[in-house]
Amino acid sequence: MKLTSRCFFLLLVVLGQAGTGLLAAEAPLLVAMMPKAKGNAYFLSCKAGAEQAAKELGVELLFDGPTDTNAAKQNEIVENWITLGVDVIAVSAENKAGISTALRKARRSGIEVITYDADAMPDARTFFVNQATPEGIGETLMDEAARVMGGAGEFAIITATLTAANQNEWLRSIRARRESAYPGMTEVAVRPCDDLKDRAQAEATALLSAYPDLKLIMAICSPAVPGAAEAVKQAGKADSVKVVGLGLPSENRRYIHEGVTDCIVLWNTRDLGYLTVRAGVALARGELRSGDTAFDAGALGEVKIAGDNILLGRPFVFNRDNVDGFDF
Repeated sequence: MKLTSRCFFLLLVVLGQAGTGLLAAEAPLLVAMMPKAKGNAYFLSCKAGAEQAAKELGVELLFDGPTDTNAAKQNEIVENWITLGVDVIAVSAENKAGISTALRKARRSGIEVITYDADAMPDARTFFVNQATPEGIGETLMDEAARVMGGAGEFAIITATLTAANQNEWLRSIRARRESAYPGMTEVAVRPCDDLKDRAQAEATALLSAYPDLKLIMAICSPAVPGAAEAVKQAGKADSVKVVGLGLPSENRRYIHEGVTDCIVLWNTRDLGYLTVRAGVALARGELRSGDTAFDAGALGEVKIAGDNILLGRPFVFNRDNVDGFDF
């Protein structure tokens, strides 16, 4: 097992029985990557890209996280990784402030720290691998909702948790776009689903009952989109209530073709995982430094850096015309 072999190697180093040659041969960089919830299909897709990058770069990948959205468990896992002595930690933060104390400790221990998907505090990491800017995501979601609703009427939002840093940033951008461009649209509620499809379905069902004039549900975490769509479908309201959201093509293809979900907005999640590992390894090897404006991300080519944000690119809209062309 990877952890056993690495721990054995570290013991040899402590005992003075391993030289620098053995270090190069027997101890490749160990990159520890944490999702918000390790069973979430979104993060499993990220993992697939991360594994590809790890294989290309000849490093070990340790992928672990809570089974559900649990900020305290994320902290516990980071503490374990510090004890293990990993080389790189990459985290999608459930609680921006909460994870940062442990990440600062990791940095003081000499571990390179980056975040992806959802950021920590800036001083707790070197770079944030940003799948898309909050403005890009929020504006795209709001524009698509406005197109579906004809720029008027009531809509509700289902998020992962009320403390999720990235989703709260998206909410601010969604609301700013609505206020500036779509004054005829009214946000009636925001409901958390704990990143669970069944909880999202229950919340959507409650929204449909509480707001009889509801025209659209906007789901901004990946399990919430099919959950909301199933609620609308079972309620027999697919003709009057539509779903848009941020999710995976594989989980939403059926609902898009059935006309329940109009479209989803996302980025290539495999590319996000791939870019995260590429960035972490480049940082550990001294090939990426604060102040750089771009770096070579392997199969992704040259990727731009804005300040301390490594940018994957703008979000993409998946609809009935193109969703079958994507397999993640």
